[in-house]
Amino acid sequence: MKEKKTCKKTPTYIGGQAVMEGVMLRGKTAYATAVRDPHGKIQLETERLTPAEKKPRFLRFPIVRGVVNFISSLVLGNKVLMRSADVSVEVDETPSKAEKWLAEKYNIDVNGIFNFIATLFGVVLAVVIFIWLPQFLTDFTPFSPTGQGLSMLWYNLIEGGIRLLIFFAYMLLVALIPDMKRVYMYHGAEHKTITCFEEGKPLTVENVRGCARVHDRCGTTFLFIVMIVSILLFSLANFALGKWIYVESAALNKLIRIGFKLLMLPVVAGVSYEVLRGLAKTKNKFFTLFKMPGLLLQRVTTREPSDDMIECAIAAFEEVQKMDADPTRPVRSFAVQGKMSDVLSSVKKTFAAAGIEEDEAEWIFALTLEMPKSAVASEERILKTPQVKAIFKIVEERMTGRPLWYIIGDTDFCGYKIKVDERVLIPRPETEELVMIAVNSAEEEFNILDLCTGSGAIAIAVKKELEKRKIPVTVTASDVSEDALALAKENAEQNEAEVKFIHSDLFTRIRDRFHIIVTNPPYIPKAECEGLQKEVRDFEPRLALDGGEDGLEYYRQIAKEAPKYLTQGGMVIMEVGAGQAQDVVKLFRYADYAIVMKDFAGVDRFVKIVI
Repeated sequence: MKEKKTCKKTPTYIGGQAVMEGVMLRGKTAYATAVRDPHGKIQLETERLTPAEKKPRFLRFPIVRGVVNFISSLVLGNKVLMRSADVSVEVDETPSKAEKWLAEKYNIDVNGIFNFIATLFGVVLAVVIFIWLPQFLTDFTPFSPTGQGLSMLWYNLIEGGIRLLIFFAYMLLVALIPDMKRVYMYHGAEHKTITCFEEGKPLTVENVRGCARVHDRCGTTFLFIVMIVSILLFSLANFALGKWIYVESAALNKLIRIGFKLLMLPVVAGVSYEVLRGLAKTKNKFFTLFKMPGLLLQRVTTREPSDDMIECAIAAFEEVQKMDADPTRPVRSFAVQGKMSDVLSSVKKTFAAAGIEEDEAEWIFALTLEMPKSAVASEERILKTPQVKAIFKIVEERMTGRPLWYIIGDTDFCGYKIKVDERVLIPRPETEELVMIAVNSAEEEFNILDLCTGSGAIAIAVKKELEKRKIPVTVTASDVSEDALALAKENAEQNEAEVKFIHSDLFTRIRDRFHIIVTNPPYIPKAECEGLQKEVRDFEPRLALDGGEDGLEYYRQIAKEAPKYLTQGGMVIMEVGAGQAQDVVKLFRYADYAIVMKDFAGVDRFVKIVI
């Protein structure tokens, strides 16, 4: 006899819903929505949730937790449905004059207003279809909601039966709408993906495709249970309390009955939630009878999905798993049209979670939208989808750890645009002060050497600033890296700065004498390089960072060799690491005098040696 193969069951708490062209799945600490946009790309949006164990104890009580879950599911479901529509439908985003005026004058998002109206209309329609209409039709029966004895009970049971029939008819009619057919297909993809995981299979399209599309924890089953529980609770409550709540006016009684049902909805939701939890946990055949109507109804609300729909569901499932597993994983947003302040807030939140300075978010907006950085935080306008996509593309790359200025491709240094990439260090703001010290030290025709030039930023800024002061100057720049020199030459050409470049390991190929040697050599102790920020450690060239065992290796060489390449009264102007200034001064024992200067943060950062 062949041994029967079984898969290890893997229970999961993850559940969700289908949305427009996608799936939302909710975990313990976050939810993830995956939507395929009109260009065929899957877009992801995630958000953090408050875990159940961190909620007040009262909200975790039976019945109460069902009410809380019902309300939060309605709010979240409507939110993600609206958001998915923004992604899945390609619309003409050219705002009308009225939209522009409302956005600029009163900061009003017309789309937001339409969404609110649509939501309100949906709520009103639900009340009319599922509360008012059954009541209206039941009024034609011989039974009375305010009658005596069984007349009242029969009235409520018949009204509940009519509500149930309307619910079934509604589900069947909705299934005929083309767009809803696709939602039902995504609903099937959601169920199949969850089932595939629970069966212990790898989440691949092929594995998911072969799984069942009905599930015990489905929202459709929950709605059916709500209908049954509402019939029982409305009937019993109305029978027990009717004589105290009804008045002589028949018209007023109709309104009272509608209001009474609305007030009872939280109780119905709470009880229904507990029933669903109980049924989902048991495999007893007897209780399967109670599950059956909901499972059969899922045959209507789910359809067999296509492979691309399954891909969406898998993307959402895997992302919410990652969010639950890693509390530091940043949230993501859809790249769709929206208020600039909302998009900026989303990016700042993402950066804050990743330990990236919020200031970088404002730089991204300023550079992408070609506006002053100082105006970003206060600007109120609607960003179009292409603009948001351009911003998010940079944000996504920045989240890999790659420095912002490498992504942008250039940075500002002393007012000059300097190209930067992984071949060179990104010039730091404090190094601008080094430039000004060198510039202020040149009083007449000078010959200047920029040692370890990297991007060429120092050499270019010194040359251009002295030209502005009409001081004749010859600037030479050297570096051991040929790649760095290639980029430095591009920067000099772009900024129209006449600089002579030499490929040299410190002074090995230097032949002239100079009035000033200015340098910002590597000064990070070797042991500290691995502890640097990820952006610096993993992306900036180690050659430009590693200063040897104590960080002073290059300063020793400069102190030893510099006198050979300086004119009488020449000087060496250096940037040093925090706490290194006095040690560097001691290396230049032959100096006439040395000056230590602080940077804008009050750190001893610059050393000027006069020989």
